[in-house]
Parts: sequence; C-alpha cells; structure tokens
Amino acid sequence: MGNRRYEEIEKAAKVLGLHDTATMNEIKENYRKLMIRWHPDICRENQKKCEEMVREIAHAYRIIIDYCNNYEYSFRREDLKRARSYKEYEEWWHERFGDDPIWGEGNRRKNAEG
Repeated sequence: MGNRRYEEIEKAAKVLGLHDTATMNEIKENYRKLMIRWHPDICRENQKKCEEMVREIAHAYRIIIDYCNNYEYSFRREDLKRARSYKEYEEWWHERFGDDPIWGEGNRRKNAEG
C-alpha cells in the first residue's frame, strides 16, 4: 500500500474516531453516531458546517469500507493458528497469573466490589 493511500486511510479513521483496531460493528456505530450528530436536520451549529461534516464523514466511511472490503484474508492453516481469539488470551493470562492479587482475576473482583 502506498504512503498516500495509508495517509488517506489514517485520516479517514481519525474522522470516524476509530482507534488502531476496530470491528466492522464499531466502524458502523461510529459512522451512525457522527451522521446523526452532524445531520443538517438535527445539527444546531452552522448549517454549512453541518453539511460539510456530513460529506467528510461519508467520504471517510467509504474509504474505510473500501479498505475493509478489499482486504485480503488468509485462510491458510498456519495463519489461522496464529490468529488467537480473546478467549485464548484470557486463558493464557489466567494460566500465567491465576488469582494473583495484583495481576490475576482476584484483583479484578476486588476492584469491582470496592
């Protein structure tokens, strides 16, 4: 991917308020929230600014969706083995730290209670 394309995607992600990683649901949710906030029929600010923001948000969304739709996924066994789920990381953490009062789940329970 060229540097210009990377910068375009990075700018679009910033417009949509996305972090370094995002799910499709997060992308869509941020897009919808921003469109509602800046929609000219709802927006309380300068009408011209609202229309400009709607165009910018829609353009950013198209860039991100285009990137996501054209992303090449690997279905090779070795790549799938490397892609761990959140559950696997949680299990690893528990195996490593267990109920350690500082790092383990015991601390999370105490913090939630107190």
